[in-house]
This record gives sequence, structure tokens and C-alpha cells, in this order.
Amino acid sequence: MGAALLHEGRLLAARRTSPPELAGLWEFPGGKVEPGESEAAALERECREELGADVEVGTLLGEVDVPVGTLRVYRTTLRRGGVENREHGALRWLNRAELFEVDWIPVDLALVRLLANELAAPECGVGSGER
Repeated sequence: MGAALLHEGRLLAARRTSPPELAGLWEFPGGKVEPGESEAAALERECREELGADVEVGTLLGEVDVPVGTLRVYRTTLRRGGVENREHGALRWLNRAELFEVDWIPVDLALVRLLANELAAPECGVGSGER
């Protein structure tokens, strides 16, 4: 599960530290669903654990096949407070113009492109100054 965490028209990217072949690349934060846990509950828990963030899980952004199954990424927003780096090499808030300034892991790239198109659409409300 991944969180496309949006706040004030920006997307949170997290830099991986492992495994070695992915270290230094950027991704959506998130993690695995525990037995008996819904996908939304898993994302809320993972964001609390990794980012100290209280998030609201929204709609499915998309899904991509990965070697261990399917990665599902959901649009998420901060309920209150901010984020802190608890597990990643770095965190970075990216506006639409900055989305491709970081090297995304290949499996996330298609979803980042999709999100870039959404952020470009004025009717989506994200990035248009609305809160």
C-alpha cells in the first residue's frame, strides 16, 4: 500500500535507504497490510509509524504490478499536524513543477505521472489554493 500524501498542492516523496538496489530512489510512503486490517487502516497506521502523521485515506490513485503482488496507492491528506522523518533517508514536499526533480522508483513513476496530470487540472482543487 502506498500513500500519495497531498498537502497544500504538494506531494510528499520519501527517499529509500534499502534495499541497496533501490536506496536513494524516491517513493510513496506506505507499507504492508497486516492480517485482519483494511487497506485504509493499514495506510493510516503506516503513516503514523513512518511519518508521525495523522492522515485521511481517500480514493484509489492507481495500482501497479510489483514482484510481490500489486501496489495500490491511495490519495491521502493530512488531518492535522505535519510529518516527521522516522524511517526514510529524506522527505520532500514536491509541487507539480518539482515532481520529476527526484528519481522515483520505477513502479511509482506511472502513478506520479497520473498525479501530475490531476494536479494540472484546475477543477481538482489540489494546488489551486483551495483548502
